[in-house]
Amino acid sequence: QVQVVESGGGSVQAGGSLRLSCAASGVSDPIKTMAWFRQAPGKERQGVACIYTRHSTGTAGVTAYADSVKGRFTISQDNTKNTMYLQMIGLKPEDTAMYYCAAKSTIYGGCLQSSAFPYWGQGTQVTVSS
Repeated sequence: QVQVVESGGGSVQAGGSLRLSCAASGVSDPIKTMAWFRQAPGKERQGVACIYTRHSTGTAGVTAYADSVKGRFTISQDNTKNTMYLQMIGLKPEDTAMYYCAAKSTIYGGCLQSSAFPYWGQGTQVTVSS
């Protein structure tokens, strides 16, 4: 059974930092792409950051970010297991959202396209107050 579990959300003041973690397990094929998405109330789900894992030959370690988080968020992975992190600094109130981890066993379909990911976590809330 596939499990994707996020942790690390919370409430911070503007300018603060948080680190999100995501672990994927139970997937029969190697995970090749992992990503963070977020969704604020009344808004569409948005791709935040993604990374190609060590199983994605030729693209391992390649990352992509939404323009709104470039320079503030850093995505990384633990090469020994299917674990991914999102380090967030300089948080802004507009970063407030439910953050979801997603995973897939292919590099195709887009790195920040939510429709391309079959495996999802339940989400972790990030709240940034001004």
